[in-house]
Amino acid sequence: MARVRLSVAERREELLRAAIEQISARGVAALRIADVAAALGVSNALVLYHFSTKERLVAAAFTHAAEDDLAHLRRLLGRRTSALRRLRAAVRWYAPTGQAKGWRLWIEGWAVALREPALRSVTLELDRQWKAAIAAVIAEGVAAGEFRCSAPEAAALRLTALLDGLAVQLTSYGGAVSRARAQEWMDEALARELGLERAALTTPRRRPGPSPADAPAGPVARPRRTP
Repeated sequence: MARVRLSVAERREELLRAAIEQISARGVAALRIADVAAALGVSNALVLYHFSTKERLVAAAFTHAAEDDLAHLRRLLGRRTSALRRLRAAVRWYAPTGQAKGWRLWIEGWAVALREPALRSVTLELDRQWKAAIAAVIAEGVAAGEFRCSAPEAAALRLTALLDGLAVQLTSYGGAVSRARAQEWMDEALARELGLERAALTTPRRRPGPSPADAPAGPVARPRRTP
């Protein structure tokens, strides 16, 4: 059966998605151009025409995966609902217990990025944008009076560090921690960063502000750990 003729953009996307699947299954070190070509029933020459080297293909594949993840994150955080609901949805999606990116792919990417500058820039940018998006919504919730957090950027860093670490435990060391326990820790961490009780995550509502008589003379920062 003849293959459908694709535009250059469509062909690149097809190749990138095939590369992502092969990296997830085989790892970067074992990946060959021939694996990607065989998965699609095309020639090695076609893959090399679009990416010229395996290194460029790998960097482009991770960039593509990162863009997909960031687009989904923005959709979650752009919903017309409370900041708390949006944060909880984003954390649940990103977490290793949810339906986020394939964690095997990103753990592989982190390892390879130690030696590949092009891939390092991809993972750093994904990390930067994720933290910035979470910090922005935390700041929005603070401004709306939904919760308290004296340092949104530090809170975002701590939350993502916990999620990334749990992803390694759940993905690389099966049985080290249960998914239920990991979910419990994630909810507790989010509630702690926002100065809420854990139960507030499932029944979020606007917290009433202090009465004028109770208002402090200056801003009061909730005790926090050093990031």
